[in-house]
Amino acid sequence: MNENKPDGSQTLACVFCRKNDDCPNKYGEKKTNEKWNLTVHYYCLLMSSGIWQRGKEEEGVYGFLIEDIRKEVNRASKLKCCVCKKTGASIGCVAPRCKRSYHFPCGLQRECIFQFTGNFASFCWNHRPVQIVTPNNYRDSLPCTICLEFIEPIPTYSILRSPCCKNAWFHRDCLQVQAINAGVFFFRCTICNNSDIFQKEMLRMGIHIPEKDASWELEENAYQELLQHYEHCDVRRCRCKEGRDYNAPNSKWEIKRCQCCGSSGTHLACSSLRSWEQNWECLECRGILYNSGSFQKSKKHTLPSTNNVAINDCLLEESSPKLPRQSPGAQGKDLLRSVFNVFLSVFTALKENLYYEAGKMLAISLVHGGPSPGFFSKTLFNCLVYGPENTEPILDDVSDFDVAQIIIRINTATNVADLNSVMNEYYNYFELIGCLRLITSLSDKYILAKDILVYHVIKRVQAPFESFKQGLKTLGVLEKIETYPEAFYGIFCHKPENLSAKILSDLFTGHTLPDAQALGFWNSYLQAVEDGKTAITMEDILIFATGCKSIPPAGFKPTPSIECLHVDFPVGNKCNNCLALPITNTYKEFQEKMDFSIRNTLRLEKEESSHYIEH
Repeated sequence: MNENKPDGSQTLACVFCRKNDDCPNKYGEKKTNEKWNLTVHYYCLLMSSGIWQRGKEEEGVYGFLIEDIRKEVNRASKLKCCVCKKTGASIGCVAPRCKRSYHFPCGLQRECIFQFTGNFASFCWNHRPVQIVTPNNYRDSLPCTICLEFIEPIPTYSILRSPCCKNAWFHRDCLQVQAINAGVFFFRCTICNNSDIFQKEMLRMGIHIPEKDASWELEENAYQELLQHYEHCDVRRCRCKEGRDYNAPNSKWEIKRCQCCGSSGTHLACSSLRSWEQNWECLECRGILYNSGSFQKSKKHTLPSTNNVAINDCLLEESSPKLPRQSPGAQGKDLLRSVFNVFLSVFTALKENLYYEAGKMLAISLVHGGPSPGFFSKTLFNCLVYGPENTEPILDDVSDFDVAQIIIRINTATNVADLNSVMNEYYNYFELIGCLRLITSLSDKYILAKDILVYHVIKRVQAPFESFKQGLKTLGVLEKIETYPEAFYGIFCHKPENLSAKILSDLFTGHTLPDAQALGFWNSYLQAVEDGKTAITMEDILIFATGCKSIPPAGFKPTPSIECLHVDFPVGNKCNNCLALPITNTYKEFQEKMDFSIRNTLRLEKEESSHYIEH
């Protein structure tokens, strides 16, 4: 039998280190075999130099046979620990010609490295592996990305750096606790979510990653609440006299859940819903949908809190509802922007690390000549180039209606009494975001307004911003942005101009075509499209020929061209940005063929795209 001894196990000493401590995070699980009256720490057993696991997992202690353990204890009894000077040192440094031996706890005390992989090698303090990093430019301390306590960004035994995110630093103890809780399936870099490179480096530096499910996966009924329907009215003014939790099916007091997140609800009557079939979104989801272009008017949001942060009102969005992207007819809503809006529509974006993926996608797209992002606010761009600490956000960066109103009231206060009135009215909010201050003069309002802006726009979204920034470092894009900010400003904050007949006519080369009649038909067709005499738009023509809705700031490569061929219908070659025009006898025939091909080609492409997304 191999079981923990229920009584008195706390006082039994490990046969290797001779300590009775029961600390799984430091020494591994403490096991006692009652039959042989033998107690060991798992790590002491695992790291001992002269023993191998010859049995099955259920045999002996963790697969180590009892006779092998006794032989190893006998061997260690002849070796003196170079730390505590006592016998029983079963662990030796694997470095050639190094004669140091030590107990596992003594090795921890002297900052030895124990690798819980491969041959389970151990290294003394003189021969342990170290992290080699290039000289950095960090002037200040950086936070441990797990406990958030500030540490000096210098690799030591107790301070480790992520191999995949160069500005991610950790306490060794924080990493070890996280590894034990997460297990091999969930232990990964907290910034970029990488697991392969990250785990390999952490194993090399002595972090034990157990082969088990995460601790939260093992909790009984850990996700039981996910099986329950949400039944609570969350609107500001619930009209139901029976209370917010009252739910009467098939009546106006039936609770309808948000169609997007399902974690908020309303009575039908409280939101003036006439029937169950009507769609309803909570304020947070409505704000996200609004920023993705589904709404034209700004909606009022609830006052934010640090425990429930809506993804929509942060740096990674448009700075003002006045920007063209938020209008259904705005130009430049290219595929890249549509995909990026999907990221903003996910509440779990930080947990799933989609901000990193969004930055990486933008970087790769730009390197390969993709369309301009065009949706960055000036504040977001300045944060990327000059750093958040050197950027001053403005009121237009705040999309939350309530927060914007608070800032406006502060800025327009004419005396100290008005300013104190705002402070008292929103005392809990100011306390929550850490902006409470003693008002002594009217000039304090500028400092208070600035504190709110910095918190709401920058500090509150620091983690997702850093993740997004890491993704943008792909292929050296961020470095180039920081080096040439003037050149990149027009790309990231670029607003595509409206297409016109002249712009398209100048864009497509081939004006020396031998068929002058076809070229004349082409120019006449562009003018007809611009005048609205056909259902086709300028964007449709550009998509048909190049696949882009707008002209990239860096231009097309290769340059768009047209040619006249004896074909039945026009052909758009998106690989070469070439548009083949049909040779016809009349303009009417030319227009009909152009309209038919462009309209049906775009419709089929849209259907294929929808089918792909669904599957």
